[in-house]
Amino acid sequence: MSRGWCGLLAAAMAALNASVAAVAADRPAPLTAIEALYADWLDATYASSTLAAGPATTVGGRDRGAWQSVLSTRATALRAELPTLDRATLSAEDRRAVAVIERTLADAPVAPAAADGDQSARRCATAADAHLERTPLSQALYACFEEFGNHIEFEGRRIVRSTALELLQELDNGERRRALFAALEPLFRHINADDQSASPYRRLLQLTAADGAAGGAQPIAAAARTVGASTSEVESWLVAVLDSWRRANPGPALEPWDYWQHYAHGVHALDALIPVAQIEALSARYYLELGANLRSLGVRHDLAVRAGKAPLAYADFVRIGRYSGHGWRPAISRVSANVEHGGLFVLNEIVHEDGHAIHMAAVRTRPAFFALGDDLFVEAFADVAAWNVAEPAWQQCYLGSSVPADAGFRALFGNVMLDVAWGLFEMRMLRAPESDPNALWTEITSRYLNIVPHPELSWWALRVQLVDLPGYMINYGLGAIVTADLRARLRERAGPFEAGNRGWYQLTSAQLLRFGASIETPELLRTFLGRPVSSAALLQELSRLAPAGN
Repeated sequence: MSRGWCGLLAAAMAALNASVAAVAADRPAPLTAIEALYADWLDATYASSTLAAGPATTVGGRDRGAWQSVLSTRATALRAELPTLDRATLSAEDRRAVAVIERTLADAPVAPAAADGDQSARRCATAADAHLERTPLSQALYACFEEFGNHIEFEGRRIVRSTALELLQELDNGERRRALFAALEPLFRHINADDQSASPYRRLLQLTAADGAAGGAQPIAAAARTVGASTSEVESWLVAVLDSWRRANPGPALEPWDYWQHYAHGVHALDALIPVAQIEALSARYYLELGANLRSLGVRHDLAVRAGKAPLAYADFVRIGRYSGHGWRPAISRVSANVEHGGLFVLNEIVHEDGHAIHMAAVRTRPAFFALGDDLFVEAFADVAAWNVAEPAWQQCYLGSSVPADAGFRALFGNVMLDVAWGLFEMRMLRAPESDPNALWTEITSRYLNIVPHPELSWWALRVQLVDLPGYMINYGLGAIVTADLRARLRERAGPFEAGNRGWYQLTSAQLLRFGASIETPELLRTFLGRPVSSAALLQELSRLAPAGN
C-alpha cells in the first residue's frame, strides 16, 4: 500500500472521529445521559471480569469491590431512567440503540466469581446431577475443563490442554502420543460419562435444543444469517470443504492420537525456533509490521499457567473505547491463555487472540453499539492474520527459516478441518439431540478426516466451547470460510500481508473494524466483499494441497 493511500486513510479516520463526536452532540440530552450511564456500566462489567480472572488487583485504581459498586449503581440508574425516555422523539438509530442497551442489560450474567482453583472439582462433580438445568449444567461441565483440562498427568508431570495438543503434534513416538491421548480420557469421561442418553453432555444438548425450539439463542442460525445463507446451505458448505480435504489427503487411516503429528511433522523444524518466552514478542512484532502496535494499543497479556485460570484462550475488554471531553479514549483489552510450551500451534493461537485485541482497539462508535459484531465475523477476522504463520514468507521473516508451503498449510489446515468437523458435529447434534455424539463424531472424522473409528471414545470433547456455549463451534468451522474470503479480498485491497504491510491495519480498521455493532454484520460483509460470502476462496486454498506423498 502506498504512503499516499495510508495518509488518505488516516485523514478519513480523523474525519470519522470528528463526525461521530458531532453526531453525539446532537442526541437528545436524556439519551446522551443514558448512554453515558451505559458506558460506565460496560466499563464496570469488563473491569470486574478482568479482576475476577486475575492476576491484576486493580483496574484504573479501583479494586473489584469498587467496580462492582459502580456496576450496581449504574444498573439501578439505567433501569430507572430507561422507562422515562420519550421514544417518540428518537430517530430510528437512537431507538435501535435503546433496544440494544435494554437487551444487553437484561441478558447480563451474574458477575463472575473470582478465580478459585479449589472449587473446580466440586463444581465438576455436580454435572452428574440429572436434575440440573441448562445453565448450571453448562457451568459444571466448564469446571470439568478447569479441573481435568488444566491438570493432565503425562510422564510424571502435569500439563494443560493446549500443551497436550501441541505435544500431539510434536511427539515422534507413536506410543507416547497414544499415552498422551489416554491421559485426556478423564476429561472425556467427565463430559460424556459412558455415552448413555443421560450423560452430562447429552443432557446439555437436549436442554440446549429445547431452549432453541422455545426461541432461545441459536448460534448456528445466527451464523447462517451472518453469511446470508440457510442452515442447510451452511451444512452443504461444510461438507464440501471437508470433502475437498478428504480428496487432498488419501492414504491409510490414522489413529486419532496420530492425526495431529501426521499433518504437523513438516513444521517440526520451526517449533524449536518458537520458545515459549518468545511467543508474545513474535506476535507483537508481526502486528507491528501490520501497523498495529499492541503496546501502544494497550493490549495486556496474561499467558502464564496458574490455578483457577480459565481453561481456554480468549480476549476481552478491560474497558471500552468512548468519547470524553478530551476526545476519544481508546479501549484497553487483555489476552488470556495457558502458555507453557512453545511451537507453531501455540503461536498461531496467540496471534489469533491478538487479532481479537486489535479488533477491539479499532472500534469507533457510540456506547450502545460498542461491540465487535456477530460472533462468526469476530472469530473469522482473528484468523485473517493468524493463518499467515503457515506461509513461508512469514516464517522466513519472523523465524529466519521456513518450510515448504505445502507443509505449512497442511499443518494449519489439519487443525482448521477439525474445526469444520466440530461445526458440522454441533449442527447435526442440535438438530437431532437424541443422537449418539460418539457415533456421529466417528462418522464425520472417519469419512472426511480419514481417522480410524473409535466410537468407544468421546474424543470430540476436546473443545471447551462445546459445553460452555453449545453451537459456538460453527463460528470456527464456518468461520474458516469467511476467513479465507476476507484474506483474498484484503490482498486485493491492501496488497500482500504475509510478512507485514504497514497500511494493513489502517485499511482494515477503516473498512471493517471501526463500525462495531452500528452496522449489521451481514451488510458489512456484503459491502466489503462486494458480494455474498462464498466458500470458493477456501476451496481454492485446499485444491492447491498436493495429495500426500506426491
